[in-house]
Amino acid sequence: MADSPTYVPGKGPWRAEFGATLALAWPLILSNLTMSAIQATDVVLMGWLGSRQLAASALGLNFTFAFTLVALGLITAASPMMATALGTRRRTLHEVRRTFRQSMWLVITLVVPIWIVQWNAESLILGLGQEPALARDAQIFLRGYMWSALPFLAFQTMRNFVAALERPGWVLAISLIGILLNALLGYGLIFGHFGLPQWGIFGGGLASSIVWTLLALLLALVVVRDRQFRRYHLFGRFWRPDWPRYRHLWKLGLPIGLAMGFEGGVFSAAAYLMGLINADSLAAHAVALQIAAMSFMVPWGMAQAATVRVGIALGQGDRAAIGRAGWTAWILGVGFMAVMAVMMWAIPRQLITLFLDDTPANATVIALGVSFLGVAAVFQIVDGAQVVGAGMLRGLHDTRIPMLFTLVGYWGIGIGVGAWLAFAKDWGGVGLWTGLAVGLAIVSVLMLWRWRHREQLGLGKTAASAVPH
Repeated sequence: MADSPTYVPGKGPWRAEFGATLALAWPLILSNLTMSAIQATDVVLMGWLGSRQLAASALGLNFTFAFTLVALGLITAASPMMATALGTRRRTLHEVRRTFRQSMWLVITLVVPIWIVQWNAESLILGLGQEPALARDAQIFLRGYMWSALPFLAFQTMRNFVAALERPGWVLAISLIGILLNALLGYGLIFGHFGLPQWGIFGGGLASSIVWTLLALLLALVVVRDRQFRRYHLFGRFWRPDWPRYRHLWKLGLPIGLAMGFEGGVFSAAAYLMGLINADSLAAHAVALQIAAMSFMVPWGMAQAATVRVGIALGQGDRAAIGRAGWTAWILGVGFMAVMAVMMWAIPRQLITLFLDDTPANATVIALGVSFLGVAAVFQIVDGAQVVGAGMLRGLHDTRIPMLFTLVGYWGIGIGVGAWLAFAKDWGGVGLWTGLAVGLAIVSVLMLWRWRHREQLGLGKTAASAVPH
């Protein structure tokens, strides 16, 4: 493995860090965008099928979103663990292999309860007060979509390994293939083209499951065959248990998973509250949230890069490098979101009509979507600040306190203020989005305060204590 480019001769340390962070982050960002584009393709195709089908698929996706994010957060713990092991250079191959294998065990552990919940979604969605017809269609969608959980999480586990080695280009290439596959297969299975059956909303969900299975198999092939990766023998003796490492993944990953679940869950809760307003508000929320999610992929990539760069510096015991790695990612992530905030404020209608035809039938949904984007423009900056801040802290293996921040900020403040504005003050969907913006702002301030606090304390754990035994 090439040395981490913490310092490059002839360059100042900050300039070198900006270069190293960008070199790691841009393939992660592009692969995040391509994965989001796969989801965006589903939204577009469901919009072509009809606004009610779009609303039903949004109910299905938001129902399962929080569960998937908790699982994703749990396996995300592998990223700082592998990065720190690479930084210490102590039994690197063995330590990385142990973490990867038990992360895959974790995926298998988590996917079964996720499948059980998704298979029985209709009765649970009805219990949340949604229209019976929308709940039925959401269940039909999930019966096709639910099988994507295993390959999606396996793909993310392998992606964590590739990113820790600072070689994320393969993930980008495979993700780009996924966009094309998902568009063609989804179009065929939803509308019955290319000789495929016309399965409507079920076909859209099934297409995603097939595509993620193919992408996971492709990345597994790369991990096994690529010269830089195969020496780790990641899948050798796969069924050999390693309970101490498995428990450590739970210990470090559960706060990350809960934090991500709290964040994703609050948007899912907002979708269900939108459904209590009306189907048009729910459809507009789905489109506006997809646009916000696309821009979110950039600071999320910066957060992933921050976790790796901070983790490597932690493993090396270089406190100055830890600070540079964190602040560099934060400046880049928040700066990008400031640009996106201006764009959402300036051209909201043009962005909404990328997903919905500008027709009289969609006029109400488009108008609502434009109003939601006006609020989304405000919270873009704080959303970027909180996600990069969380990534910086994960590089230090600091996950429990940030989890509490998300619980209080998103649920205690965000959804509470949003529901109060939406229903008590009759602001409707705009009130819900305003509450989300307030919650994100609170969390971003708390994350930044926590990072500054850790800096003043010398950034906490030493490399020796951070690497599990």
